Amino acid sequence: MAAMGGWRPAGGRWRRRGRAAEEAADGDGSAVLRRLREARDDLLSSGFWAASAGAVREPLGRSAEPPARCVCYGLGRFGACPAARYQLAFLLLLLEELRVSPGQCSLFDPAFSPREEAALRQLGMRLLPENEEGKHDVEGSATVFYMVHCGKALYNNLLWRNWSAEALSKMVIIGNSFRGMEERLLSKVLERDYSYIAKVLKVTEEAALPTHPRYLDTFNDTSVHWFPPQKLQEISPEVWDFLEEPMYQDCEDLEIIRRKDGAEWSCPAAAKA
Repeated sequence: MAAMGGWRPAGGRWRRRGRAAEEAADGDGSAVLRRLREARDDLLSSGFWAASAGAVREPLGRSAEPPARCVCYGLGRFGACPAARYQLAFLLLLLEELRVSPGQCSLFDPAFSPREEAALRQLGMRLLPENEEGKHDVEGSATVFYMVHCGKALYNNLLWRNWSAEALSKMVIIGNSFRGMEERLLSKVLERDYSYIAKVLKVTEEAALPTHPRYLDTFNDTSVHWFPPQKLQEISPEVWDFLEEPMYQDCEDLEIIRRKDGAEWSCPAAAKA
């Protein structure tokens, strides 16, 4: 990935071609990359990225360890959906801001098409080989999880997989507002179905991304979350010791694609494209 002046596919250069020729390219991802570059330019010219970067810098400025890698879940069909494309453009700007190389960013979405996978590889990014259901271990490295508009179960699974003060202190989560989840769900439902979110709420710091009229559907309800070590000390030992894996047997509206399930996805902003 090139510097802020523009992105280029790894090992190649951007070439000026007509839209029809780009659209006709069979699986090389060139048209996708061109539209992605346009989305990136829009985020910069609108001022949305500059305003959002401040919310991202907040937890990083207080962290003793800069992020070494990034994991992205649930991006969606960015080749077809403008909202998903803007979210990917935001992610690439985020990597530049954090000075995390594209090769240290891993992505998974069962809905990715072969053309979209090819575009991600051209950008130098890594595709996770299987559906982790959000259960990704930080493995001792400071990690940013980029999970815009993902289901609550993914966040809950991620917290379960990293349920220790040491691991949580190394995480920054950019995704659906935890405060919003608390406000919208009945307490008994939150504690029963998403117990790890419920248990971590009181020690979570959260900064909302700014609102912008152009991106209301794209980044609504999106916040940056982090877990300060001094706050994590407030959690009692018996809470840390409870490590039962979430099963969601009684969950009526499970917003997650399981390993055994196929990919079913539609663009939430398709009608506005």
